Amino acid sequence: MSIPTGPWQPPVAAPTSSAPQPGYPVVIDRRPGPVASFFFVGTWLAFMWLLEGVDALTGGALDSLGVSPRDVTELPQIFTAPFLHFGFAHLIANSVPFLVLGTLTRMAGRREFWIATLSSIVVSGLVTWLISAPMSVTAGASGLVFGWLGFLLLRGLFARNWVQILVAAAVFGFFGGMLWGVFPTMPGVSWQAHLGGVLGGALAAWWLHRRPRGAR
Repeated sequence: MSIPTGPWQPPVAAPTSSAPQPGYPVVIDRRPGPVASFFFVGTWLAFMWLLEGVDALTGGALDSLGVSPRDVTELPQIFTAPFLHFGFAHLIANSVPFLVLGTLTRMAGRREFWIATLSSIVVSGLVTWLISAPMSVTAGASGLVFGWLGFLLLRGLFARNWVQILVAAAVFGFFGGMLWGVFPTMPGVSWQAHLGGVLGGALAAWWLHRRPRGAR
């Protein structure tokens, strides 16, 4: 017994080349490369140097945009404080880790970069605002730098990715000593901002690589 199949059609050959075929999904890696990431973060750093120049010319007028603890009116300044510094020596101390860790975070992907950056700024700023000493003003990029450090150190563990774990090991080898900055061991240094930054970076790494509920 025959089964009607309609008009005869010639068989379709399976694709034999690696070129994209209609109907086949194509995945393109759109993560920024090292050069683009370096110049992107370098632009941020140049902007901070410009701000510090303006601050110096105006007698420290921008320093008031730092974070004052438990002052509700200054709570929005958690978004301005990371880009301001108390003098060029303060900015110089933050410049190299800012450029290196920011570039590595940017290379992880645009979405990853913005989530890690915003989480680090917000959590660092809130912790600083909540527990810093009274009558203090906190500013500087170190909270964000510590956030990027925490993100880079932990994302490989959450993602279970050996390449990222190796990157984390290299980062720890070069910058791991910075983690002592989360303890109140140096007068005049905001360990609160550092601690909040690490927590913000860790939160971003966990959120970006969390596994769906029920997944094994």
